[in-house]
Amino acid sequence: MITATGKSPSRHGVRLVASLAAGGLLVGACATAAAATPVTPPPANAQFDYQLGGGYPPAAGVSVVARDRTDTPVPGMYNICYVNGFQTQPNEIRWWKRKHRSLLLRSGGRYVTDQAWGELLLDTSTLAKRRALSKIIGKWTTECARRGFAAVEFDNLDSQQRSGHRLTAAHNLALAKLLAERAHAVGLAVGQKNAAELSRRAKRVVGFDFAVTEECQQYSECDLYTAAYGDNVIEIEYTSQPTSVFAAACAARGDRISIILRDPNLRPAGRPGYAYAAC
Repeated sequence: MITATGKSPSRHGVRLVASLAAGGLLVGACATAAAATPVTPPPANAQFDYQLGGGYPPAAGVSVVARDRTDTPVPGMYNICYVNGFQTQPNEIRWWKRKHRSLLLRSGGRYVTDQAWGELLLDTSTLAKRRALSKIIGKWTTECARRGFAAVEFDNLDSQQRSGHRLTAAHNLALAKLLAERAHAVGLAVGQKNAAELSRRAKRVVGFDFAVTEECQQYSECDLYTAAYGDNVIEIEYTSQPTSVFAAACAARGDRISIILRDPNLRPAGRPGYAYAAC
């Protein structure tokens, strides 16, 4: 959940399904039926690049790229669309307050904030709010599919950990299920992001197709993801940690899953501080 721009930063389904999803009408039984649309997760152990800080020409050998939903996919590659599914982007806070104030989590009249990133938490605590959020975020997801992304990762599945016990894992998984149904309906594979401890449950309840994990080697979480998703895991380690962390990750899993090293701010290539390496 890191980018220089504040962390914000496919396959198309049947036109009728996409139209219904965009209009917020694809719910209940219709969503369940539409979820049968075939999707393709990222190829396991393909060379990957995480470009949430801004798009740039991928290095030689890269075939899978993740970019922010406001960016454009890379022609000829497998593209993953980054969407903040459980918190606001810092540059969109004013928009959320103006348009959807009731969908922001509050405590004592004040917005609950992820202090590390300056993001407000979305309120996933009721079915009505989850449905409203799924319509908003679902439109962004449909746009990802329309523009040519093959998959979507919904960031901050673990926002309940920053909610002061106002949200639960069940709340977030329930929203994730609605988001996954909408994404599957337009032909996008769906990636789990964060909440390693929920991986098995999340795959079963939500229907995630793969996982994107940051610093799982550093925090000894990688086995939780691979136990649920096998080789369909993309791992990012960062240069803010000792070089031994990336080396250990490559030695442990580099022949099975996609593992890269990036600078913490995910700067575009050519910018000062940019760093990229792959196992």
